[in-house]
Amino acid sequence: MADEECANPLLLGWVKEWLDTARERNSKGFTVYRKAYDSLKSCPLPFQHPAEAQQLHGFGPKLCERLTDKLKVHCQTNGLPMPDLPRKVSKGKTTADDGTAPAKPARKKKAYVPTLRSGPYALILALSTIPESAPSGITKQQTIELAQPYCDSSFTASSDPTKFYTAWNSMKTLLEKDLVAEKGRPLRKYCLTEEGYEVASRIKASQPTADPKQSTLDAPAAPPKSRQPAPSGPVLGAADDDGFMAINSSPPPPSRSEPQYDNGMEGVQDDIVPFGDALADETALPTFSPITIPSSAFTLELVLDVREVRAKEDRDYMRVELTKKGVSPIMRSLDLGDALWVAKCKDPLYLQRHGLEGSEIMLDWIVERKRLDDLVGSIKDGRFHEQKFRLRKSGVKNVIYIIEEISMNAEHFQKYEEAVESAIASSQVVNGYFIKKTQKMDDTIRYLTRMTMMLKGLYESKPLKVIPTRVLTTQNYLPLLTQLSEKHPGVTHNITYQAFASLASKSETLTLRDVFLKMLMCTRGVTGDKALEIQRRWKTPQKFVEAFEACGGGEEGKKRKQEMVSGQMNGLVGRKKVARVLSARIADVWADA
Repeated sequence: MADEECANPLLLGWVKEWLDTARERNSKGFTVYRKAYDSLKSCPLPFQHPAEAQQLHGFGPKLCERLTDKLKVHCQTNGLPMPDLPRKVSKGKTTADDGTAPAKPARKKKAYVPTLRSGPYALILALSTIPESAPSGITKQQTIELAQPYCDSSFTASSDPTKFYTAWNSMKTLLEKDLVAEKGRPLRKYCLTEEGYEVASRIKASQPTADPKQSTLDAPAAPPKSRQPAPSGPVLGAADDDGFMAINSSPPPPSRSEPQYDNGMEGVQDDIVPFGDALADETALPTFSPITIPSSAFTLELVLDVREVRAKEDRDYMRVELTKKGVSPIMRSLDLGDALWVAKCKDPLYLQRHGLEGSEIMLDWIVERKRLDDLVGSIKDGRFHEQKFRLRKSGVKNVIYIIEEISMNAEHFQKYEEAVESAIASSQVVNGYFIKKTQKMDDTIRYLTRMTMMLKGLYESKPLKVIPTRVLTTQNYLPLLTQLSEKHPGVTHNITYQAFASLASKSETLTLRDVFLKMLMCTRGVTGDKALEIQRRWKTPQKFVEAFEACGGGEEGKKRKQEMVSGQMNGLVGRKKVARVLSARIADVWADA
């Protein structure tokens, strides 16, 4: 939305001036002004007086006073009347000539109500269940066991590995408010006070049907009354506030089995999918009949990369928390992505009887998880563009980027804020990826849980069509998928997980063209689009080096080398165009190669 379309363009303009000044001076106030700017820009209500902006996030009394002073100067300069202070803001003031105001009446203290599924909420509900046989209270461990089902955060592990706070720190707040009494030394025990029982009663009265095992983010929708045929292909369509479509299945009970650690490639040769010959045209694509796998033959499973850890000393946090929520992930080292979903056959030999390998079918959904600091690092060293390049080659239609917006040093992040926003926008608009932002790992775990439940509803009610691995090669895979989507719109064709892992391998599927593109993208500023345009003109690294050598030597030759790429690509527009500065940088790398 343009600034002019804002409901309060005058106020927004002044906040924008302060925001730009703070950015230029590298001031710590940049974050404050940014929050105020964003909330004012998105506010649909026009304000008669700047004091009314105090109801928005990011606006305090001081900022509203500055805006009021600016408005006074504006009104005096343009001969306009100064608007009156709203009644709600001027409450308690007098109209006396001396301008004095009477003492403000004592504010009525609001009844304390903790946030839904927060630490205090869970602790109060847990302690309200203490039986009469335990009048002296219960221990910390007993309290945690009772409280954890009511809370979205962990009582034993911090959601942010850089900090030491857990949901148990909320107990200090309850003790200060005299809602909980602490007894005993050295073994401390906890119980509710009379005020604490009143708060517990208010919570139960406001949510009489609250389920301790379902959070507001995790609660699946009710199953449909009649089983409608599932859509032929999953689509990222109408979503709720958490980025999901309606879920039509309930989570299974938590699995008590040990975690599954495997590589999904046992007993299978490494070169499942051969490299193959280059395709002359579409007629060279193979013809085949897809293998149909009935829905009764498989279950949908989440596969999680073993390197997805919360901290070095707490490597199983994601697996344990997912299992608690009813999703027992398969743990293995993934060649691509951080999480994906497979259809796992109930009979391990089912696919082999149909001429396929393994017991899993790769589905069309993959997740790449990035913490904000890792995203900044991957943009700086080029890993971000390389990962997107490999995701595009994988043929997976639905790619989800989960970005955990952990707290970072404001001054450090400010340097890369525009680069991060540009990378996110490019992933959405250019690549068509779905971006999901979370605040911490616990939110990511809940998101993966709901995604798994949603995909179970989509896939476990319809058969799968699988492309025989024998017809696949590295060269024909993507053209074959394109041809199938054109001939059979709305029908999804899958491959086995082992075939996908072979195709997604970093080393096995790289052609000379791929290596050349990766070499080009190692130069700062060379994006995937620019690298593709360069490769179209100079097919191999040798051709590229020979073109620089043909420019000659001396000062004149050096100038021709620096302008060679930009001169050849000068007619392009948008993100494909190479500027002279970048052309000179490329020449510095390749001209002396």
